[in-house]
Order: sequence, then structure tokens, then C-alpha cells
Amino acid sequence: MTDFRLKVFYTVAKRLNFTKAAEELLISQPAVTKHIKELESQFKLALFDRKGNKVVLSSAGQVLLRHTENIQGIYRQIEFDLNQFNETQTGLLHVGSSTSITQYILPPLLARFHSMHQDVKVELLSGNSEQIEQALLNKSIELGVVEGKSKRREIHYTSFLKDEIVLVCSSNNAMANKDEIRPEELKNIPLLLREPGSGTLEVIAGALKQKEIRLSDLKVEMQLGSTEAIKSYLQHSDCMAFISLHAVLKELQDGILKIIEIKKLPIHRQFYFITPQGPKGGLAGLLMQFLIRNHNL
Repeated sequence: MTDFRLKVFYTVAKRLNFTKAAEELLISQPAVTKHIKELESQFKLALFDRKGNKVVLSSAGQVLLRHTENIQGIYRQIEFDLNQFNETQTGLLHVGSSTSITQYILPPLLARFHSMHQDVKVELLSGNSEQIEQALLNKSIELGVVEGKSKRREIHYTSFLKDEIVLVCSSNNAMANKDEIRPEELKNIPLLLREPGSGTLEVIAGALKQKEIRLSDLKVEMQLGSTEAIKSYLQHSDCMAFISLHAVLKELQDGILKIIEIKKLPIHRQFYFITPQGPKGGLAGLLMQFLIRNHNL
């Protein structure tokens, strides 16, 4: 429905690469160049600047990108609203979710959603919570699911699912014969943590602060960028790690990992949907309601 030239511009602006834009749009690179030149001729402005081998948005291009993102959002809402008259839902929905949620929670739910709404295409971006919030603010996604709540004023947070972060170690670890440790013992245990920007790390820091323990007080052996990497590392070391309970259910059941309780320090958190401030609806609202209704099934 939208002007194809604007779609071409948007794709180039996001990729900053004419070749990749052509591949994504399934057209030739000369065709991409032609559409961009037509837009530049229409507005009598350069939309891109070349710096060596790189392409960057000009000041005019940055303004057009902001308007193009708004136009695309309006078209998506029009498509959704008018399809309600036919009781159909179609369109493309860009969703982002933090790594643990992508790996352990969303896939079976999205499969069920697709079986009911086969004309809705979902593209899923994965990253840590900070990256997903930034993707929402950049309008790269329309809906995000993150660990924790950073309380950015530009973002609306809606509760989705409760989670617990547990301290685990390999069942072969010498500490595995313990069922519980005191919070202050954490300072002497080699630990694995998630990377800065991780929602899990933010929640852990907040919980430990209640016991007057800072992350800098801990004996951190390594920070890793994924829960899967941490679980694999645990099986070959004497480290412990804080991990979402959702992420270790299979390993606990198989006896590969063991939970070590921390005395009087349960770590609970909430997973949140994130959307821009303002009215909720469209395909993002449809998926949110589906996930809320079905996550316990």
C-alpha cells in the first residue's frame, strides 16, 4: 500500500548498503539507485552522503527516515483496522525480545500464534534488554519483550510473565552437596555473569544491593553474552551462575545442574512487554493479548 520508493529508501536507510537493500527487496541494485534518485529529484535534496566506501544518511535523509517510519506505522494500523471488517489479520510484525526469552519462552508460543494467524508474519530480533529497548525507540520493532523494567519514560511497560533467577552450579561441583549458602559467601565463589546491558544482570545487582553486596565485591570469573554459553561453561568449571529458572528446567530435571539456595535472598522478576507510549492496538496488541492468554497453556 505504501509508496514503493519510500520502502526502498527505508530499506537502504536501515541497511546503509545498496546491495543488501536490493537483495532484501528482491530487485536489482540499479533499480534501487533509480528509486533513490527519483526521490532526491522530487525533493531536490541529497538523501545519502558517501564517505569513502560507506553510505550515510544526510540531514534531509534523517528527516525523511523519521517520517517514513511514522508512515509505515500508520499503514500497518490501517491494514489491521480494515481487516477487522473481514475478521482477518494480515501483515508484518517486527518483535524484539531479550535473549533468554527468545530461547526459552517465545518459540512454542509463536508457533501456536502462527497456526491461528497464518497471514501474520512475525520477524523476531534477539538481543539483551537494553538493545531491545533501543530497537523500539529506533522504530526497528513495534513490540518488545524484556527482562526487568528500566523505567524509560518514552516506553510503556506491560507485565507479561513472572520469573525467578536461581543460583546454579554443575552437579559435579564440590559445592553441589550444599543446599544453601549465606549471601556473604557469594564474595568468595567464582561466578559467571551476563554481559553489561543484560536485564538479568540488572536484576541481580538490585537484589544483591539489598544485602549491601555490590557486583564489584563478587569474584567474577567471566561475563558471557548468552545463557547457553553460561550453562556450557558451568559443566566444565567450579563456577556458579545466576540463571533464569525457565532456562535451566531441563538441566535440573536431567541432574546436570543443581540449584543452591541463598538464605533469605529470593530473586524474583517480571518479564515485560514494551511498546511506545500512546494507544495500543494493531498486530502488536493482537500478539500481546495472545501471549498473555496462552503462556500458561
